[in-house]
Amino acid sequence: MHVHILGICGTFMGGVAAIARQAGYRVTGSDANVYPPMSDQLAALGIELIEGYGEEQLKLRPDLWVIGNAITRGNPLAEAILDHGEPYQSGPQWISDCILRAKWVLAVAGTHGKTSAASMLAWILECSGGNPGFLIGGVPSDFSISARLTESTCFVIEADEYDTAFFDKRSKFVHYRPKTAILNNLEFDHADIFGDLADIERQFHHFVRTIPRSGRIISNGTDENLKRVLTQGCWTPVENFGVATGWEAGEPDREGGFEVAWRGRALGRVRWPLTGEHNRMNALAAVAAAQHAGVDPVVSIQALSSFKGVKRRMEVRGTACGITVYDDFAHHPTAIRTTIEGLRAHVGRARILAVLEPRSNTMKRGIMKDALPSSMVQADQVYLYASNLDWDAVSVFRNAGRLVHCMASLDALIGAILQEVRAGDHVLIMSNGAFGGIHARLLTALAAKEGR
Repeated sequence: MHVHILGICGTFMGGVAAIARQAGYRVTGSDANVYPPMSDQLAALGIELIEGYGEEQLKLRPDLWVIGNAITRGNPLAEAILDHGEPYQSGPQWISDCILRAKWVLAVAGTHGKTSAASMLAWILECSGGNPGFLIGGVPSDFSISARLTESTCFVIEADEYDTAFFDKRSKFVHYRPKTAILNNLEFDHADIFGDLADIERQFHHFVRTIPRSGRIISNGTDENLKRVLTQGCWTPVENFGVATGWEAGEPDREGGFEVAWRGRALGRVRWPLTGEHNRMNALAAVAAAQHAGVDPVVSIQALSSFKGVKRRMEVRGTACGITVYDDFAHHPTAIRTTIEGLRAHVGRARILAVLEPRSNTMKRGIMKDALPSSMVQADQVYLYASNLDWDAVSVFRNAGRLVHCMASLDALIGAILQEVRAGDHVLIMSNGAFGGIHARLLTALAAKEGR
């Protein structure tokens, strides 16, 4: 069977393509921007890529068109597919129908931490001999790929609340029908598709409605918004984490390690270098979900002690002139705060220069702009890439009593950082995009400075 995927170079759709290829399908695809690394990964799988969305692609005559949510009405290929009555599906629907139906699906949902928690869960199942399949919106360092299909009955999937496709405005996760579901947290986000928090809560409750009574929900017991979702109706047993009546993490040591307990009974100690309360909460959720799938928590704790993390989650990109440069995916004020707090706990009194690209639609519109200054309070210096913002970042930070270095040019931003940074500093770069390759450019400039 031949499937052609529109929007194939996105993280999710690229993962769909890889899984389809492993399942024995002939896979081709198109995207507006076909470029590495995803283009290289797909080409290595023998997947033919086409630049753009020209109507001439109809000549490929695939059995099915799989359409990503980046594709909108007005796209010439999508319009041609509709005009000719061609068969089409969304990526989530295809995964559900063709891959997940016979699997024990472990889905990880939440505003924050989906990629990290899903990666931890997949690694636990791997270490326990489960050989899981997975589709994750990032690259776990332990696997070096974001998606794979195996013969295992277990399949871990990052369950995104973003909408499915231009023809299906439900959240992606309603398609996955998990047996085990993690509800990591819930906040307002994605202002381009949700009007308010209640809209998102409604989608989360649609998700809850798909989980069978024989399944299990692993929910953040400290999150009031999730509690409100579950009170709307829940037909599945619930285990909470982050509270004394469920799964709980002890205080971290200087290296980041912590005790895991179930209802006050200590089960073992995770020994890892990851920082921040958010990672401890992710770990608790993964241990609890893995137990539902049959993995002893002691085995899970041992597995997490060898977990290498996820690319673009507090990833050290390099060191030059005694300055460490990090890359992190944080782009929501809560994620920004927890990321900086985690780094602060790790580096002590050393200076942190926080560099942010407010790139998401929500942040560009300034929906959460007033929460930004307080989310970055533990950074010593704050730098914002202010290209295409609909709000005045300098005024927002000034009104909160903070100084921000705000530049609309990437060259000017890098120059300002170079003027301020000194040996012993930690430069934390946060964006949900490539940020113009700022990490490599900054490290190159620092190395040149060091060589002089």
